[in-house]
Amino acid sequence: MIQPEKKKSVGFGTGPVFFTAIATILGAVLFLRFGYAVGTLGFFGVLLIILIGHAVTIPTALAISEISTNQKVEGGGEYFIISRSFGLNIGSTIGIALFFSQAISIAFYIIAFAEAFQPVFEWLSKSYSLNLPRQVVSVPAIILLSLVIIFKGANIGVKALYGVIAILFISLAAFFAGNPISTGDDVGVFNNAFKDSDQFFIVFAIVFPAFTGMTAGVGLSGDLKDPSKSIPLGTIAATICGMIVYFFIIWKLAVSASSSDLLSDQLIMGKIAIYGSVLIPLGLAASTLSSAIGSALVSPRTLQALSLDNTFPFSWLNKFFAKGAGDSNEPRNASITTSLIALVFVILGDVDVVASIISMFFMVTYGSLCLISFLYHFGADPSYRPTFRSRWLISLFGFLICLILMFQISTGYALIAIIIIVGTYIGISKFHEDREGLSAILQGAIFQLSRKVHVYLQKAKKSDISKNWRPAAVCVSKESFERDKALNLLNWISFRYGFGTYIHLIEGYYSKTSRDEAKKVLEMLVTRTNKIRGNIYVDTIISPSFTSAIAQIVQLPSPSGMENNMIIFEYDKNNLAGLERIIDNIALVQAGNFDICILGSSSRSIKYENGIHVWIKSWDAENANLMILLSYIILGHPDWAKGYIKIFSVSKPDSIENETRKLKNLVKLGRLPITEKNIDVLQLSSGVTFKDLVNEYSYDAGLTIIGFKGEYLRGEGTDFFDGYNHVGEVLFVDAQGIKEIK
Repeated sequence: MIQPEKKKSVGFGTGPVFFTAIATILGAVLFLRFGYAVGTLGFFGVLLIILIGHAVTIPTALAISEISTNQKVEGGGEYFIISRSFGLNIGSTIGIALFFSQAISIAFYIIAFAEAFQPVFEWLSKSYSLNLPRQVVSVPAIILLSLVIIFKGANIGVKALYGVIAILFISLAAFFAGNPISTGDDVGVFNNAFKDSDQFFIVFAIVFPAFTGMTAGVGLSGDLKDPSKSIPLGTIAATICGMIVYFFIIWKLAVSASSSDLLSDQLIMGKIAIYGSVLIPLGLAASTLSSAIGSALVSPRTLQALSLDNTFPFSWLNKFFAKGAGDSNEPRNASITTSLIALVFVILGDVDVVASIISMFFMVTYGSLCLISFLYHFGADPSYRPTFRSRWLISLFGFLICLILMFQISTGYALIAIIIIVGTYIGISKFHEDREGLSAILQGAIFQLSRKVHVYLQKAKKSDISKNWRPAAVCVSKESFERDKALNLLNWISFRYGFGTYIHLIEGYYSKTSRDEAKKVLEMLVTRTNKIRGNIYVDTIISPSFTSAIAQIVQLPSPSGMENNMIIFEYDKNNLAGLERIIDNIALVQAGNFDICILGSSSRSIKYENGIHVWIKSWDAENANLMILLSYIILGHPDWAKGYIKIFSVSKPDSIENETRKLKNLVKLGRLPITEKNIDVLQLSSGVTFKDLVNEYSYDAGLTIIGFKGEYLRGEGTDFFDGYNHVGEVLFVDAQGIKEIK
């Protein structure tokens, strides 16, 4: 991270937070669009808009207050809170969107500021036939404002803020003291109380920017004495105060003017207020200018904070934006950049279009803040100890309402905003691969969800496992880095239908040295599973012997929440030395009622397109269904996309027809992707062994599956597994009970 060149000298209290927020809340939309809203929807229609709008802002204000009291909030306001909670990658993504929405907001308020001079423009048009564009006011205004902020910084901005706030409240007082200008049936709270409901979300989209100002004061976080105190007090107070003022304004509009008057004049408040022709344009100018000042103070600090975190791909660009001036580290370069962006939108922008754009990105920001609060509550992280607490239900509601309203306001703009956010996140994640993304906050939530699911599954084990069987396999191996076939097998099994746990065995006694070795091995295994995009849980175990390790593993709970029901062993077909200890421990595994799979690995590459061959013998009734189910599960992995399943059955001559009919019926009733031509019942001839048939028919198979029974191995030992030299990978399966194919 780039460090600031000079130490900040901060000293603002709660006042600037409150006044920056309230100045933005009581801004341009209040003076220019509330009359239109009441005239279109009626008093109760706009009241509903205010309530829905604050269903977004109040949860967000509470979430900000909560998060800001859990950690030291430095420069960058909302960006700092999001990035330190969600991780730098997702924080930077939302921070960039937030910066642009703040910078464009300056243009929005300056464009609206020019509307305060409407009487002057009308006078020039009538008196001198001089029709001037609004830019003759807005362009000089943005240039003058930019110069003040760039060279005088936050102190002069806050001082100016107090002045315009005073003018704003004087103009509002004059409005409330004014007399009605219309009478009749079309005037009053209950006349046309709620009309034109089909226009509701159109009006909502126009009015919503009025509600986006409550977080404006958070951007001063780096200039506050005590952010954990000032942000909650200032933000919540401004939000509640703004909602109350909104209510009385729409009431005053409803009882003072008819719908036609409200719709025909965007400065209708000027006709109602005392000395309204002067005070209301002056109040509009003050409100829009104060909002512009608030955004002009906040947005450069967001950009500076982004650069301090090395967000951008060029180091010189980060240094340029991060550089501060003076003892307070004023973001002068960031202010210049912000001003240029605002100037472009002042020249080219339209009020309603700009409002729709910034609304979307503010919605993303507010939704993110509510989601952070909810996830922290749900995750129950012991380090999350805010001195101010909201409620998880309120935060979740705030997130959901933000998401819903984005699409209600404009599906097109919502999709564009989401695409931009996702694209930016992908780009930043590729540039900063070493930084945490969403996992920074999701880990706690995932842990809690996993914990609750595990407990639920344990309590809900009422069904017959054999009827609802799915593999929960655990594979143990010492040769993880010599051969990878076992890891691949587990990956195939766990890809879609099952769950796989891979455990690397380190033989020895537990010590600091062996523990450090286990950590290194685990990191290597995680890297390997990432490369194959494995859906596998990997771990290590330190044990003095293979047998003691097996005794421990069969007692381990599965991370999936299910009980492990299958053990996978692996050996090298060219070296049967490791097979003996597997056979010696089969009885131990059977004691836990585990299905047993023993994979014989070859040095040949797997020909997936040649499919999976399943070999069934007449005495293999218990194993048959499990072998067929495993072949179906394995075939679901993308590696086997061009593969198929072929079933071979070895039978006595007088049982061939019956065996064929039984297998075809099993495939048909089980809805298995096996064609009848891929079912082949073979007869053992004199002098031809089962192994001879396997070597002949499955020579090119991608995987060959054969059944065995552990209790029969005592006499044959390793000889049972030997002799399949002409085939590739062989998976030997011993099922503990018949698995039903439904």
